[in-house]
Amino acid sequence: MMKMTVLSLFPEMFEGVFQTSILKQAQERGAVSLETVNFRDYSKDKHNRVDDYPYGGGGGMVLKPQPVFDAVEDICSSDTKKPHVILLCPQGERYSQKKAEELAEEDHLVLICGHYEGYDERIRTELVDEEISIGDFVLTGGEIGAMTIVDSVTRLQPGALGNEHSAVSDSFSTGLLEYPHYTRPANFRHLPVPDVLLSGHHERIETWRHKEALRRTYERRPDLLEERKLTDQEKAWLREFSNET
Repeated sequence: MMKMTVLSLFPEMFEGVFQTSILKQAQERGAVSLETVNFRDYSKDKHNRVDDYPYGGGGGMVLKPQPVFDAVEDICSSDTKKPHVILLCPQGERYSQKKAEELAEEDHLVLICGHYEGYDERIRTELVDEEISIGDFVLTGGEIGAMTIVDSVTRLQPGALGNEHSAVSDSFSTGLLEYPHYTRPANFRHLPVPDVLLSGHHERIETWRHKEALRRTYERRPDLLEERKLTDQEKAWLREFSNET
């Protein structure tokens, strides 16, 4: 069972997220173990402060190294194998499905959520294994980024989803955006479901889904196709899409 531990000054933010929907079910099924740790509890400051003014001046406050180091070291002490420690930070590697798949192979992830102006640089250089950003924007803290990682990694764990094929066909998992989905009724407000999906012909359905996933990627995220090794059939479909436009 995979374990994920989130270090946050606001662990209450995770209560609803961890106890709802897929994350709750994944824990009940024994697919993952999720916990939060308030690193303020490790502060040795008489006022339990975890931040201080930056050396050299400047605006904002900086997280001190002591509470974070002590919290991570305490967590690591109970594991036979060192956990993979991640710092949520706008300066980190941009998060992707590929990175989620890599992290899903770890036994234990420790996610550090920052606040205030930033982290003492020694946290970056000496304590963490990597830094991750969920996008080119700045949030109040790392909590929402940590929730994103926990959710995306959890759904990749065996037994986390009711349908084991769901994660495999998700957008980005195949390198393409996901194909369109339809359900009952077959004709809604004169908008019919494509005939092929009603045919019962599994091979034709899979071909249609592959083509439509490629079409959607071509139309919405052509950048994803730049590094894809295209098959001859995919190249033919792309020429078809180009002629249509």
